[in-house]
Amino acid sequence: MAARGKAPAAPGTQPKSLLLLEPPKPVRNGEELRRQAAQRLVAANPDQIYLGQVPDILLAIPVLEVELRRDGTVKNVHVLRRPGQAPETLQMAIDAVHRAAPFGDVSRMPQPWKFTETFLFNDDRRFKPRTLD
Repeated sequence: MAARGKAPAAPGTQPKSLLLLEPPKPVRNGEELRRQAAQRLVAANPDQIYLGQVPDILLAIPVLEVELRRDGTVKNVHVLRRPGQAPETLQMAIDAVHRAAPFGDVSRMPQPWKFTETFLFNDDRRFKPRTLD
């Protein structure tokens, strides 16, 4: 799904990261959903993530609640925490979510089909999903 305000990429011009994503697995509970979503965020955004130690001082920490449809596509993204500085990281996080979708069939989970992710941005404006920390 394309991010708001951006046209979908023309066929054959998708970033390599999207072409390398494996199909998501069905998930049965919230923990499986959060773990798979975090792994997909990393796989779909390789040039925008960092792994390893989280810095003592972070540039920004946006928090998003992602609401899904039964097939794991994004229905809505709700902002739970706006960063006080580096406000552009909020849109970067939202765009990263859309690039990582779909997140797996959630129809076997109880509703609502949602997960929350905290994006830990360092000074280089790269993020790490807190779920993987």
